[in-house]
Amino acid sequence: MQLIDAVVIGAGQAGLTASYHLQRTGIDHVLLDRGSGPGGAWRNRWPSLRLGGVHGIHSLPGSEFSEADGARPAAEVVAEYFGRYEHELALPVLRPVKVDAVRDGGERLLVESSAGTWVARAVINATGTWENPFWPHYPGQQEFTGRQLHTADYRGPEEFRGQHVVVVGGGISAVEHLLEISEVAGTTWVTRRPPHFTDATFTPEDGRAAVAEVERRVRAGLPPGSVVSVTGLPNSPAVLAARERGVLDRLPMFQRITADGVAWADGTAQRADVILWATGFRPAIAHLAPLNLRAPGGGIQLDGTRAVAEPRLHLVGYGPSASTIGANRAGRAAAHAVRAEIKNSLSHPVQGPNPL
Repeated sequence: MQLIDAVVIGAGQAGLTASYHLQRTGIDHVLLDRGSGPGGAWRNRWPSLRLGGVHGIHSLPGSEFSEADGARPAAEVVAEYFGRYEHELALPVLRPVKVDAVRDGGERLLVESSAGTWVARAVINATGTWENPFWPHYPGQQEFTGRQLHTADYRGPEEFRGQHVVVVGGGISAVEHLLEISEVAGTTWVTRRPPHFTDATFTPEDGRAAVAEVERRVRAGLPPGSVVSVTGLPNSPAVLAARERGVLDRLPMFQRITADGVAWADGTAQRADVILWATGFRPAIAHLAPLNLRAPGGGIQLDGTRAVAEPRLHLVGYGPSASTIGANRAGRAAAHAVRAEIKNSLSHPVQGPNPL
């Protein structure tokens, strides 16, 4: 076991930001990352996602993001940027390290991992969502003889050339998949609710309103909601062109999956070679289960970044901070809160069992 002031779990935007501020305030910490290299979730984005098609990459603190070549794969560019950041600032990143569990060790928290156990005064969890794709279940799913995959598995449109793909999901990823795949294959778009496209410019006020709604949910102990449900889908030139071609003519959810496609309650059926589930992700927090953080509403109740049920734990990149700019703000806030907590604990030591 290794004694340390703080452990940060996850080296994406939120984790790197937290580590930056912990380092600047003199907090002894380690940054544990499951990935084989830098980049966080970005390193897993599909190769056909170019930098020019990405919305909202925000600079990390102290290092401007300045890549100008929009034709380069976003995964490649952001991984390079994060890697330079870690190296130039000498952040204490260890990888690949899988965190198995975070437990209450009495005076401190125990972070059990593939690289050993850390005994920490505080933990900042920044594991995001990419490692926990959400797969809905529908009758007949096991009967389908074609291929089923999730956005997390998507590598680009070429593998579907000449096939028919049913894309399920009402978010931006589903639209991006449809724009690409429809150039080489037949597509059908299916969503639970009618999608809302908007010509309105997404203003800072809109962003604050979306974040405020998600923050309201996590303060109430509810699972974080979808930002797209608040902001709508943008009518970019590419989206408008696809709508003209009928690519974005949406159908309601099918009733069941058949051996060779999907079927609706009215008897309508669609043959499919592939079902692509663009159904989003859930927070990757299974390792926090021993702390029993779930509120009655099903989510983790937060006060700012602090977990109400375990004040030594902070969640960043979760709920209202699940965006690049939100992750920066949350990482900074969590790091400064941890510094204040550690300073206070050193001034007022707690008498109790030593976890070692």
